[in-house]
Amino acid sequence: MKKARYGYVKLAAVSMAVLASSAFAAGCLQNSPREPRPAVEPAVAPIAEQAPVPAESTPPPEKTIQDWVKTYGELPLADAHNHGSVLGITHNLALWKTAGADRVVLFGEVSKPISVVHDEYTWTSYLDHPDLIVPFFSGINLKDPHDLQTARERLEKGYFGIGEIAAASSYSPAVSDAEWKADHPMDGILPELYALCAEYEAPLLLHIDPPMGFPIDELERALETYPDTRFIFAHANAYNSPENVERLLEAHPNLYADLFAGFTAFNPDSANKLEDFADVIRRFPDRFMVSTDSGYDLAEGEEQAIEAMYKLLDLLKDDPELVRKAAYDNLDALIRDQPATRTQKKRISEWDRKTGNRHDTASMTKLEAGRILAEADDSIE
Repeated sequence: MKKARYGYVKLAAVSMAVLASSAFAAGCLQNSPREPRPAVEPAVAPIAEQAPVPAESTPPPEKTIQDWVKTYGELPLADAHNHGSVLGITHNLALWKTAGADRVVLFGEVSKPISVVHDEYTWTSYLDHPDLIVPFFSGINLKDPHDLQTARERLEKGYFGIGEIAAASSYSPAVSDAEWKADHPMDGILPELYALCAEYEAPLLLHIDPPMGFPIDELERALETYPDTRFIFAHANAYNSPENVERLLEAHPNLYADLFAGFTAFNPDSANKLEDFADVIRRFPDRFMVSTDSGYDLAEGEEQAIEAMYKLLDLLKDDPELVRKAAYDNLDALIRDQPATRTQKKRISEWDRKTGNRHDTASMTKLEAGRILAEADDSIE
């Protein structure tokens, strides 16, 4: 996947830029008088009289992930958006350990039939690593009312959120042809999913492109209609301006931003720099989360995306509390208080009867129930 994921058509803009450059160059040639070539070449000064050429300063070497971990090793770090279930996480475990990742929101493809298989991979990874993996699911046909029951069953099972799902996509080569995508954020069964997520206190991670016009109008309608639902705008900074992100967050307190730092730092299509988003993060300290998007369309993939996460956090280092919020706490706040489901409590009771354990499930969270069931899973299937 080496095309720009969010690939908005820039042909017209490029053409205009080329025409403008040509016109400017032509104007310069017509209007600037030519300086006549001297009849005699200027004399070369003796070597002793020439000014010394200053030595070029060598820029400091780029920090490696190991360098960043040495600096921020005590900081818990969460990746709020990772497609690692596509291939399975075995190849990523070493990278996450090296990079100091403490939590990863995991899923697979976006709004495609194969996503159902990836959801199962996600669940298996979660059972193997319940303290690392936060399982989301994306295998939902957003036009099929029958999939509402599927969504409920997965939330009951213990998944923490829905996503990444395609609430709108017109230009993304990776998502615009997804068979199960919606046409806009109030299309298909999305309104019912929003209500379902409010019931389970679970967030939705929404892919929306373009991040302007009708899709955003419909996102705002959803945000206003379902104020108790927590929406996460996936890679909100991709092909989007800090001003637009700021406006949406100001208007809608139930909207959160997943910031794919690697896009802004390293994708040549980015019109912004990480610094451009720093002030927006400072203004909304509780609603930004950093992510890798699995390093999509970056030359060095996920490792480079993690490097960008650290670069962004380093820009905020004058406020250690804010750094921790963006790095970990804001995501944690979206999942840590989700209540254990009836299905989870029932399975824990079954486990207790077999083992003689006694767990108080009355006020148990989904996180706590998930850890217990990950240990018990082989025994009570």
